[in-house]
Amino acid sequence: MLVDFDPEGASGGHVDRACQVKRVAVFGNAGGGKSTLARRLADLTRLPLYSLDMIQFRAGGGRVPHEQYLKAHADLLRQDEWIIDGFGCAQSAWERFSRADTLVYVDLPLVTHYWWVTKRLIKGLWKDPEGWPENSPMWSSTMGCYRVIPLCHREMTPRYRQLAADTAGSKRVHHLRSPAEMTAFLKAIEREHAID
Repeated sequence: MLVDFDPEGASGGHVDRACQVKRVAVFGNAGGGKSTLARRLADLTRLPLYSLDMIQFRAGGGRVPHEQYLKAHADLLRQDEWIIDGFGCAQSAWERFSRADTLVYVDLPLVTHYWWVTKRLIKGLWKDPEGWPENSPMWSSTMGCYRVIPLCHREMTPRYRQLAADTAGSKRVHHLRSPAEMTAFLKAIEREHAID
């Protein structure tokens, strides 16, 4: 069970034991630590994790055909339980947000995204990033992230923020705005699962 947690403290970090969470969408701009957060969330909740990078790309970094990706994504959404990490494409993202009972939106300062993408590049010189297809092209992927970050910030961040605001009454929404809030969110879930 994933818990309902308010990292901003409005509820005093209240944990609602009655909230069963089964379908979680983790999303936000590139390089924000979404995959790391999603892996830890999956470890704690025992919900199955699906990284869209692993579904959308082959070993070596080549894309799968778009229709194949859309079919695989639709198959995931029909499952009862999942954590899905990533964007995919606009069509699949909004379908996923609609189907999810919980949204985890990672909305960090822009400079943090650039810094974490750079750290991933440096670490990737020795080891493929976890959750990436084998032999992913680190340099071109990093350059792609550097191009995507400002585009996502300009085009998607306002839409994501509106989604978080609009769905807060009908879904569990965790709008995480700092690394500290990400840590607090995971610690609250860890405490809940230590009690179970």
